[in-house]
Amino acid sequence: MAFQQLPLRLRPMHNAIRHQRVPHIRHQGRRSASTDLPPPHSSLSSSAPPPTSSVPSDTPSASLTSSSHNTPYPTPSQIASYDPIARARARKTQLPPSRYRFRPPKYDRGPLHPHRPPPASSPSSRLFFPGPFSLPRLAQTYTSTLRPDLMTLHYNHIPPGTPRLPTPQRLRSWEGASPYYANRPLRKPRGASQLPLLAAPVTYRTVPAVSRITVSSVVHQAAENSAYLHVAGMVLQAMTGQRAGVHLAKKSLVSGKAALTQRAGKPISLSVDVEGEAMWHLLGTLVELVGPGIKEWKGLRGSSGDGSGNMGLSLDKEVVGAWPEIEVNYDSYPPHMIPGVYIIIHTTATNDRDARLLLGGTGLPFYGKHRN
Repeated sequence: MAFQQLPLRLRPMHNAIRHQRVPHIRHQGRRSASTDLPPPHSSLSSSAPPPTSSVPSDTPSASLTSSSHNTPYPTPSQIASYDPIARARARKTQLPPSRYRFRPPKYDRGPLHPHRPPPASSPSSRLFFPGPFSLPRLAQTYTSTLRPDLMTLHYNHIPPGTPRLPTPQRLRSWEGASPYYANRPLRKPRGASQLPLLAAPVTYRTVPAVSRITVSSVVHQAAENSAYLHVAGMVLQAMTGQRAGVHLAKKSLVSGKAALTQRAGKPISLSVDVEGEAMWHLLGTLVELVGPGIKEWKGLRGSSGDGSGNMGLSLDKEVVGAWPEIEVNYDSYPPHMIPGVYIIIHTTATNDRDARLLLGGTGLPFYGKHRN
């Protein structure tokens, strides 16, 4: 029976039998002559019986003639009695269980670590997200039309071999002979307290795209009646399809109006971050259904960006009540408890101009003076 024909569970046993350790023989006095040992492979080259050795039969010299090549294969009784599972269970001291037996490690500690997390595409990964189960229309439009157009608009031809220009200093230095200017940190940018993000050259890998959408709502009435907070959570869950997270107030605000009273440590707002397939469905609903349904809706202000490629807008409670997922079950929500929401669209663009080009291609209009 060849080694390849053995079952997988019997091959370790076969290797252990073949590679059994030959005991070391210590002779008395001088070593025996080389002629006393049989020639190599004598048992394989000839069928004649091996020559008689001068060493008595009670010594272990007989093991010298055996090797791993002529070791017999395990017998059927040995094969039938070999059970690695029972052998492992019969072990008195069990091996320590792995801490990653049911869940993979949370952090990747490098290629030399014995336990590394699987890729995000594996179902056993902590980052695995099933789907997409459908391809929204806006996602198809971005992949087939909008993405190539944006890359063409941002194309800047740089011939091969062109030397890269040195990056100029962005912060201003102190100029003058005053001793107070020596060893001082650089001055702040003119007209702003922070520097704008650097615009990297757009390639096929860095084309601006929508990364996520944040839907939030501040419920001041929750300090007096928690029912407002529950209704707001139901509204955000109906709009996004995800359960909203609750945020607590950091400090107390006391005002003459009960609607503006909040207490530190009490729930005050809700928010949901939508990504992937649900993000495109939410953006498509806003652009195609909710926005055109608003009377004299102009869209987003041209100055609504934060300077880093993120755009935001707010919707009143009347507009939120006209959302398709809420309008179909409008009787389930008390009309006076439906809150207004804030929608922030996060993009990978580094400035507001590129973000407006991206969102304008999806059908979201802008009005007023544009701020870049």
